[in-house]
Order: sequence, then structure tokens, then C-alpha cells
Amino acid sequence: MVKVLHPGFYSSIQDMGRFGYRNLGVPMSGAMDSISAGFANALLNNHKNDAVMEITMIGPKLIFMASTNLVITGAEMSAELNNNPILNYKPYPVKNGDILTFGKLKNGIRSYLAVSGGFQSEIILNSRSFYTGITSQGLLKKNDLISFKHQEINQTNNQQPKGTINTKIPFYDTNIIEVFNGPEFELFSSEEQKKVLSVIYTVSNDNNRMGYRMEEEAVKHTKSIITSPVLPGTVQLLPSGKLVILMKDAQTTGGYPRVFQLNEKSIAILAQKRVGEVIKLKLITAI
Repeated sequence: MVKVLHPGFYSSIQDMGRFGYRNLGVPMSGAMDSISAGFANALLNNHKNDAVMEITMIGPKLIFMASTNLVITGAEMSAELNNNPILNYKPYPVKNGDILTFGKLKNGIRSYLAVSGGFQSEIILNSRSFYTGITSQGLLKKNDLISFKHQEINQTNNQQPKGTINTKIPFYDTNIIEVFNGPEFELFSSEEQKKVLSVIYTVSNDNNRMGYRMEEEAVKHTKSIITSPVLPGTVQLLPSGKLVILMKDAQTTGGYPRVFQLNEKSIAILAQKRVGEVIKLKLITAI
């Protein structure tokens, strides 16, 4: 079990998401940067869907009340274990009484903390992912107790899996966001399509787990559609000409033209961008 001494800015428990309930209006949720979350689980030989702690911008202060192994991936937040600096992408054993803290944010905005066997938060609709209205809480708060499977420290659990994880140049250190054609892309003229793709977009301060709004106006329009299904990664073009890119807590339907769709890697890259950073859309191929 781990106790939250301070929750940080926006910390929650997430797995890979809540699937099969979108017809009931239930968002998918899950780790915003599923690639970094996947790395964390892989480094501890966990199942890829084991629950991790998603930490946004300012990290929590945690005290461990049992032994386990931990690893941190994604954004670098100057993590320390018992006041000793620790590295991302490297497993560490912890024991009862050990304290994990985070400091200065160096790159990205979301870190992922995994423990051996995953965090054992409540399972609602086949997922441990926090989402207000579905789970009993949406964020971690002070004095929360989060269970995990007590494990005697074992060096075999500290071995990296086969393959290479490049920690010097994070995969999200790019401003290129690959996109596919969305269902309403062809509603726009070739000139309008080129304009939407030519703009360099800036992440506005209107961004969260539900969606990222871009600051720039690309193509103003009066086109509308019947309310239709949307997914994490769906790019909507608003009448104002601005883009909204839906993220993991996105609603299940929308009425704005769906001009593009991001894949999982592109969602993960965008999830690590902070306010004021710029992105450039790169069209890959039609869906």
C-alpha cells in the first residue's frame, strides 16, 4: 500500500482504458500517454493493462507502506527516493517507510509511476481508470491509500525487458503530429484542406484530459454534421476555424466536422505538450 502525503497537481490512477461502454456514453479514459505507461509496465514485467499512476506537471509525495519495485517513465520530474535522485526508465526496489518525491519538471508534462503487479484501485466497468462520475474519485487526494500487491524485493524484477528504450531523446520530443483523414475531411475544398494542414498550431491553455484546443484559426466555416461518434484522437474543426483534438476522457459523440484522426502514438506525443508549445500536423493517408 502507498499513502498520498501530497497529491501533486493532477494525479490519478489509469490503465489502458475502459472499453465496450461508449454506446452508453462512457468515455474510454486510460493513460493519456499510453506508450510511456506501457514502458513502465514492461520494465517491471507487469501486464500491459496493469494500473499506473499518471502524474501531471507537479508530482506527488508518497510514502510506501510495503515493499515492491517501482519505475517512472514519461516526463522527467526530478524524482527522488528518500532524498536520493532516481532515473526514469530504471526499476528501483522500495520498502516500508520509503518516500518518493518529485521536483522540477524538465521535459514533457506527464509521468507514469508503476509498481510490481500494478496499483489495485477499484475496478468499475472492467477498468481501474479514474473518471469522475464513473469511479468514486477522479483525482488522488491527500491521505489516500492505494493498494498494491506486496512483493519481496527480488532482483529478477529489476531487469529491463528485451529491446531498447531511448531515454536520451524521448519519443515525444517532436512537434510533428501524424494524422489520418477524418470522415468529414472531404467536405472541405482542396485549398481548405491545405490550409488546415499548413498552419503551425499552438497548444492553448484550454486543454485537459478531455481535449486540447489549438490557438490558431485555420479555416472558418458553416458546415455542420449530424451528431456522430468521436474517439480519443478525433480532430474537430469548429466553425470559428479552431481545432479541438479529443483526448482520453473525450465525450462519445460530437457535432463538428471530424477532419482528422490521431493514432495512439500521436495522442501520446500531444499528451506531453504543455501550453505554448507548437505542433505541425502531418497527413499520412486516408482511413
